Amino acid sequence: MSLDELDLSPRPGAAPFLQMVAAQSAMEARLMLRNGEQLLLAVVIPVIVLIGGVKGAAHLSLDLAHRPVDVFTPGVLALAVMSTAFTSLAIATGFERRYGVIKRLGSSPLPRSGLLAGKVGGLLVVEAMQVAVIMVVGLALGWDPADGLLGALLAVVVGTGTFAALGLFVAGILRAEATLAAANLIYLLFLAAGAVVLPSSSYGAFGHVTAWLPSGAMGGAMRHACLDGGVAWRDLGVLLLWGALGTFLTAKTFRWE
Repeated sequence: MSLDELDLSPRPGAAPFLQMVAAQSAMEARLMLRNGEQLLLAVVIPVIVLIGGVKGAAHLSLDLAHRPVDVFTPGVLALAVMSTAFTSLAIATGFERRYGVIKRLGSSPLPRSGLLAGKVGGLLVVEAMQVAVIMVVGLALGWDPADGLLGALLAVVVGTGTFAALGLFVAGILRAEATLAAANLIYLLFLAAGAVVLPSSSYGAFGHVTAWLPSGAMGGAMRHACLDGGVAWRDLGVLLLWGALGTFLTAKTFRWE
């Protein structure tokens, strides 16, 4: 075939949707892993909480129904998902809005749904790394999880979607500096009083309230999977309700700039 017979005319157009989402997911994951602050939230703090909680449980007089390592490890896994899907995503998106990155992506062939799917895909990549690290540390401390793979996977997927929606809502209505402060404050409040690391029963009369928080539902779903080997449908339902609320609010309020 000669060159004259080849069709060399340009064919402008967007790549297939799934290909665009995969490329966006890979970029989001790389950006998060290159950021020292994000790695601190993603890996260092959860590992410190896990080791400190297990080693210090005997001195804290905690009334736990299982061994401390078996309670803290799934709780820290839930904390890791929350730190990445909510705090890291909110902060990163807030500053992307400030520097015009979101605006430029909005003018690209990637639709808004593709951008959001790409961000969630990037979160799942980072969370896979987090889960691997925390599981290794937990096993080294003597963790003996139940066979609750389905329940744990559902908790991670549903929890990621829920906290991502809430994180994007915060990032979409506040300026970058305010998002940084708010996301970290909410993270610390959930860590201290949101029943994510410890079960709701550890909070006394306030425990019935924490069970309805997204942090408490995330921690409860992960503990049920790792301690009892089942699926915590009630906790997953709470997460889905928060996820639906976050999605609705984000769709109504998110600004590209």
